[in-house]
Amino acid sequence: MTLPTPELRTERLRLRPFTDADAAPLYALQSDAHVLRYWDSPPWTDPARFESFLATCRRIEEEGSGARLAVERVSDGSFIGWCGLFHWNPDFRSASLCYVFDSAAWGNGYATETAHAVLRWAYDTLDLNRVQAETDTRNVGSARVLEKLGFVREGTLREDCVVNGDVSDSWVFGLLRRDWDGTRRPAAESES
Repeated sequence: MTLPTPELRTERLRLRPFTDADAAPLYALQSDAHVLRYWDSPPWTDPARFESFLATCRRIEEEGSGARLAVERVSDGSFIGWCGLFHWNPDFRSASLCYVFDSAAWGNGYATETAHAVLRWAYDTLDLNRVQAETDTRNVGSARVLEKLGFVREGTLREDCVVNGDVSDSWVFGLLRRDWDGTRRPAAESES
């Protein structure tokens, strides 16, 4: 079963499938060591990684296991990050959420706004019951985004990743359908 990557809109953002035109801004994002300081894979050092990323986007769509969406500002069409839904399991009605944004976009509520749009799609269109997200315990900004969306911190995965050579812990967050209030739009509060 395929899972077509949707095009979603918010007041300020457009979420859409990746295109070849996203190669340079995605490389700039994924090669930024500061942005990826809590990410579970190292910054990119080869611009050709975009082709692999795009191939994975197509593969997970064809397999029906997830979707990756480029995020751009409506006001100027600038690429500011991406958001993904992966490990989609229609039998369990569950999936995992991830996102990454350019540091110049931080503090404007874009991550919260983006994730809210993806969650609305996940619950309304995919009929999910549970969405999970994980974040490095040092990434307080990402934890705040998840909490604003209604996620509950369910536990800690001890020493589950090695980030930049350091063993790190991750928090596991979950959001159940019964706790999701898709009608409530999160405020565009400060986030990091």
